[in-house]
Amino acid sequence: MSKKIKLKVRLDEGAFMPEKAHPSDAGYDIRTPIGFLLDKKATVDTGVHMLIPDGYVGMLKAKSGLNVRFDIVGEGVVDAGYTGSIKVKLYDLDYQDQKSAYFFERGDKIIQIVILPIPETETELVDSFEETERGDNGFGSTGR
Repeated sequence: MSKKIKLKVRLDEGAFMPEKAHPSDAGYDIRTPIGFLLDKKATVDTGVHMLIPDGYVGMLKAKSGLNVRFDIVGEGVVDAGYTGSIKVKLYDLDYQDQKSAYFFERGDKIIQIVILPIPETETELVDSFEETERGDNGFGSTGR
């Protein structure tokens, strides 16, 4: 079991506190502070400021219900030390016309943030790599 970290959160007026629906959930749900119509794409300022500690990252990931039922996706990265408001870019992959646009009510869950540890790394320029099983075989190289 990894150690529990404290996430400091500041909210703009009208913003909602990020919450987990269940204690075992990986991500904290983030809600929209405004109602808006999602036609193709939209950027929402959530009014949530979350101080991610050093050694961690906040990964913004699509809500699976929105993804599976309505083809609405979004993702992003919140780096450690960033204290600005979290802005979310959403895409409606199934958008056809204004009639198919999805309306979000104020307070609807629009994305989740998953906090993950990030190992300390550095880059090193090399002339070649040691041989690996995969090598430079890319997409589709392992079959279907």
